[in-house]
Parts: sequence; C-alpha cells; structure tokens
Amino acid sequence: MKKSYPFDPSLRHHLLIAGGLVIWVFVFLYFTKPLDVTELGPREQLIYLPVYGLFASLCYLATLPFQYWLYRRNAQKWSVGAELGQFLFLFVFAFIVVRLVYFYIVMESHPNSYTILYFATNIYLPAVLTIFPIVGIGRWSFGKYKEKKLEEQKIEIKGVGNYESLRLAFNDLICIQSADNYVEVTYREREEIKKQLIRNKLTAVEESLKDLVRAHRSYLINPHHFKQWSTGNRKVNVVLTSDLEVPVSKTYQEAIETAVNSTTES
Repeated sequence: MKKSYPFDPSLRHHLLIAGGLVIWVFVFLYFTKPLDVTELGPREQLIYLPVYGLFASLCYLATLPFQYWLYRRNAQKWSVGAELGQFLFLFVFAFIVVRLVYFYIVMESHPNSYTILYFATNIYLPAVLTIFPIVGIGRWSFGKYKEKKLEEQKIEIKGVGNYESLRLAFNDLICIQSADNYVEVTYREREEIKKQLIRNKLTAVEESLKDLVRAHRSYLINPHHFKQWSTGNRKVNVVLTSDLEVPVSKTYQEAIETAVNSTTES
C-alpha cells in the first residue's frame, strides 16, 4: 500500500479528466440504456443524460480537496494506498450524489423509483466498473507523464570513472562542498536534507553546472536557496535553505549578489 504510485497534482490535468468524464458518462448511458432510458424520447435523452455526466464530473472535482489533503498529509508523496483511498472516497461520494439526482431530479420522487439496493447493485456498480477504469487510466497517464517530464529536467552530478553519480532536480540542489578528491552534495529530497559524496573535483562540477555560483574556493551554491546574509567577526556568510551557512570570499561576493538579485527578480 505504501508503494509509490504515479500522481500529478496539477489542477489543469484533473479538470481535463473531469471534462472527459462528462463525455464518457453520456456515451455510456446513451448506448447502454440503463435507468429506463428507453422510456425517454430522443430529445429527453439529450437533455437528461448529460446531467449525469455533469454531476459525475462535479463529483470528481468535489473530491479533489480530499485528494490534496492526502497529498499534503503524506509529505507530497503519493502511494497505492492513497490512490485507493481517493477512489473509495469518490465511490461513496458519487453514489450519494447520483442517487439524489436520480430520485429527485430524474424521477421527481416517484414512488416506483428503484430502491437504493437495486440502484446500487444493478445500476451504480456496473456503471462504476465501466467508468472508474477510464478515470484510473487518465490519472495514471498524467502521473507517468509528469514523472517523465521531471526526469527529463533533472541534472546529473557525475562521478569520475565508474563511481556513483547523482540525478536530481536543479531546484533541489542546495550547495556543493569540496572534500579532497570528492565533492559533498547537499540537496533536498521532499522535506529532508540529505548529503552525498561523489568522487569528482569542484572545478569540474562548476564547469558542467553553469547556474551554480562560486561562493568560496571550497563551495558552490544554488542561488535559488538564498535566504539571507550573515556577518560576524569580519566574515560574511550566506544562509541557505534549512539555515545552512556557507562562507563567502570577498572575491565572489559581488557575483553572488548579482545571482541572488537575478533569481529574486525572476
């Protein structure tokens, strides 16, 4: 249940899924003819059937706050369990709404309306088994697409020869410190700060990652993580994410100020 699952938090993509749901529910009802649809004339079908698609779409959108709550609660991680929890919530919520629409709008509280049990087992469940896989495929596809785009945007800090390298998003990289024949990379993974040693020279890393700024002969920093300046004992430090302090040589101070100002403006 805790296994990672492809997920895209983009609201725009979930709106596309909701829009596709309107069309798919209408097509499903129009051609399968449940809910005594055959008793409706062609004009009435075109009036009433889209209502179900619209309400199904609104149900999906109405459950998104629960989805984002789960996402934040799990430290912006999405798992198989979270996906199943989202679908269970959608299943229950949609049943309540669709049942109310059927009974009060379509049937106008008619005494011969389907019972809740019959409606659930013979109408709603078959519809869910047809509709939910489409929603699941859409969510999975957008999630995989997001993973692919994020992977393409990652940078790589390579080790010399066959030594281990590190791939990560540039905005997750905080700073790099020289450590003899290695460099110590400090980066952010979700909400955690991590460090990794890679066998390489700081100058080689600087040449391959032009957006990093030299702060000291032993440090490169990512200006996107700048928080503030720190001074004391006639020394200047730069404070980065998680209050990491990096010494700044006078030689590089002006370059850092320029990079920080440029980052702030953009």
